[in-house]
Amino acid sequence: MLKGKKIVLGITGSIAAYKACMIVRELIKQGAEVQTVITPAGKEFITPITLSALTHKPVISEFFSQRDGTWNSHVDLGLWADAMLIAPCTASTIGKMANGIADNMLITTYLSMKAPVFIAPAMDLDMYAHPSTRQNLDKLRSYGNIIIEPQSGFLASGLEGKGRMEEPEIIVKTLDHFFYEKKDQLKGKQIMITAGPTYEKIDPVRFIGNYSSGKMGFAIAEECVRRGAEVTLISGPVSIQCSNKIRRIDVESCQEMYKAATSEFHKCDAAILCAAVADFRPENAADKKIKRGKDDLIIKLCPTQDIAEELGRQKHGGQCLIGFALETDNEDANAKNKLEKKNFDFIVLNSTRNKGTTFRTDDNQIKIITDRETFEYEKKSKQEVACDIIDKLAEISMQ
Repeated sequence: MLKGKKIVLGITGSIAAYKACMIVRELIKQGAEVQTVITPAGKEFITPITLSALTHKPVISEFFSQRDGTWNSHVDLGLWADAMLIAPCTASTIGKMANGIADNMLITTYLSMKAPVFIAPAMDLDMYAHPSTRQNLDKLRSYGNIIIEPQSGFLASGLEGKGRMEEPEIIVKTLDHFFYEKKDQLKGKQIMITAGPTYEKIDPVRFIGNYSSGKMGFAIAEECVRRGAEVTLISGPVSIQCSNKIRRIDVESCQEMYKAATSEFHKCDAAILCAAVADFRPENAADKKIKRGKDDLIIKLCPTQDIAEELGRQKHGGQCLIGFALETDNEDANAKNKLEKKNFDFIVLNSTRNKGTTFRTDDNQIKIITDRETFEYEKKSKQEVACDIIDKLAEISMQ
């Protein structure tokens, strides 16, 4: 299932770097296109010429090409790839990835990556067992990365056999299984997703908004694409970039999102309304900056258009409509009321009571509520939460 897949292979300064050649050969044998990115330390163990000969692509190591000084764009690589594999991955690189220390091309590529990331650690057992390494690996797992480690030969400590890099053929099989497991599950499906906040203008420089980062909606969009869907993402003002396989419509206000969503919905098999849309807007937005005055400033608010209610009214037999509810109290009751009122197939409930979740975080903890059942999930990375949500969508759409 790797045929046609675009893989960024990151190589770091480990004695196991020579095995990267075997990984490249196997990936290409299965039809993948491979772009290697190597750290300066990695070049001490394997030459870029060897890798370039195998991939038929120049090896990227520095921010600027030594040939002509052109800039190697880590952002473009993050959008190009279907997956990133870092093998071997040293303790040093793991620490930098976990803590966002972007001091080389490989780390900046990782931080820009929109596709799933696979990590094959390679170090001696003492380094692997050190609390700092364990903590960094746990961080990477919480970010949604997939850690590939040897699974056999453990002692009571649970660490025997770990630390060394997993064998190349097993690493490649892991990638193959990942793409095979749910490949084409949503093939032919048209899915619309809303994400991020909306900004409702007070004047040309001020607005009413919220803390939504858009991370949850973008993770859902990427997961739908991975499973073969054609995705339209209607995004409020956020700084996140998405895969070039996603059709993106940028909006700012609720009115703009309402117009885009109602225009697109009739073409869709499903819509996932993840955006944090403002419920109110200033009745009249000033055309010039409002100056400070001696008296209190009173802004009269009026309701915005209800996107979910309108799509629920438009929904026909073959469509699925999924909503989100962010609650501060009476969570389940409020979510169930919204589920019925908006004509949702299911609703995803978030709670501000769960610390380290919802707005401006990398994690989330949800409940999925249908008209019959409630499914509770543990706190996970938003990428993993997206998988849970799309699993439920696939289950409903296949009935």
